[in-house]
Formats: sequence, structure tokens, C-alpha cells
Amino acid sequence: MLSMAPILTGGEGEVVKALILGGTTEATALAKRLAGHPRIDARVSLAGRTKNPVLPPLPTRIGGFGGVEGLAGYLRTEGIGAVIDATHPFAAQISANAAVACARVGVPLRLLTRPAWAAGPDDRWIGVPDMGFAAQALRDLGDTVFLTIGRQEAAAFEAMPDKRYLIRAVDPPEPMPALPRMTLILDRGPFTVEGELALMRRERVEAVVSKNSGGRATDAKLEAARQLGLPVVMVERPAGNGVAELHDVEGAVGWLEGMG
Repeated sequence: MLSMAPILTGGEGEVVKALILGGTTEATALAKRLAGHPRIDARVSLAGRTKNPVLPPLPTRIGGFGGVEGLAGYLRTEGIGAVIDATHPFAAQISANAAVACARVGVPLRLLTRPAWAAGPDDRWIGVPDMGFAAQALRDLGDTVFLTIGRQEAAAFEAMPDKRYLIRAVDPPEPMPALPRMTLILDRGPFTVEGELALMRRERVEAVVSKNSGGRATDAKLEAARQLGLPVVMVERPAGNGVAELHDVEGAVGWLEGMG
């Protein structure tokens, strides 16, 4: 548990106590920007889904809050004056919990999110709403499939077991999917276009499955797929919670500075 400190509001130079819901490159960049800030006393919360996360340069807690009630209680107890939700665009549950908890406690909330990827004229994207639809979309797309969706939803592709799957994730899937022909690659971005092209050619990839995460850390696979003329099954983002968005770190810093 992080130590308590008073939150001062209402005057120039006073301190705002802020919570960053992290786990993304944007969250890490924001933490670096706020480290040592004279008027923003920030801390980061990580969900704990990655076994060896890259820790930000701020006080950090790891693990869930226990739903809306737990998060609301934390905000009250710690005297949090502002929250930045910088979680992954597909972390729908924590974002929903944050929206409800902040509204309940009366703590201002902003969503720091990267813009979604958009298909260009040379892309062959197949948009789907979830992983179940993504698995079905593979039916006529060739044999070898490159799954770049993280480790938590690979089991959805057990519905299409006849494919050969190349699964890339930071940590092994839990549970391990029951796929007869599966190769696991444990790696962490950012990736290069050259590296992605080499991988897809070597493994004779015929289709790519991706979440529409946005950002630059993993967009090289899309350029590689474009150059190779490969179809990309793109899982679209979940619906938002009506929280106002910020699209860059400086915007987030400016918003927090305006809280004081």
C-alpha cells in the first residue's frame, strides 16, 4: 500500500495527488514525464497480468483493486485528486470500473489513449468485433496464421483447430490453447518492419490476426502484411465509457497541472 499524503488544491504551486492506471507505453512515458514533478504527486497501478513488467519511475502498486468498490475505496483512502486511465485500449473492465468509481467518488478522470489504426488503400483488413468472429474469419484465409493478440484470448482459436498458428506474446498463454499445430514466440515490442517481414516470410504466414491497439510499438506487422499482400483480421476496440480522451503525454501533463 502506498503511503498517504495530503492533497492540496485551489492555489498556484499546490500539489495534486494523481493515479495513473498503467500498463502501456503511454503510461510509462507519462510516468517518466511526471517523475520529480513539483506539483504532481503521481503513482502508477499495474494490473499484474504481465509477469515481468517494465516498472515505471514512480511508486507502483501491482494487482487489481477488487472491482468498483475496491477502486473507489482506494481513491478515498489515498486522497487521489485526479486519475489518468492509460491502460490498454482492450482493457475494457478496468476502464469501465474506473469510470464508475471516479464518478462515484467525484474524482476527475481522463483517458490517455493512442489513436486507433486505420486501413489504407493497400491494406486487406477484415474487421471483426471479437476473437470468436476473428477465428471464424480465418476459415478461407490460408493455413499459417500469425496471432499477435497477446496471451489471454488465444483459446478462442480452438474453434478453428486445423490452422497452423504462430502465437507471439510477452508471456505464455494461460491456459495454453489446445491447438495441434502451434508455435509460441515470446517477445516484447517494439518491432521493426524488416524483422516482421523476415518472420512472416520464414514462417510462410498467410494471414495475421491483430487487435486494433494503435500506437507505434507493434504497427510494423501491419506494414509488413501490407507489403506482402496478406489479409489482416482486425479486432475492433470495445465501446468506450464516455470518458474524455487525451491523445498525448503533454496533454495529460497539462490536464493534471490544471487540477492544482
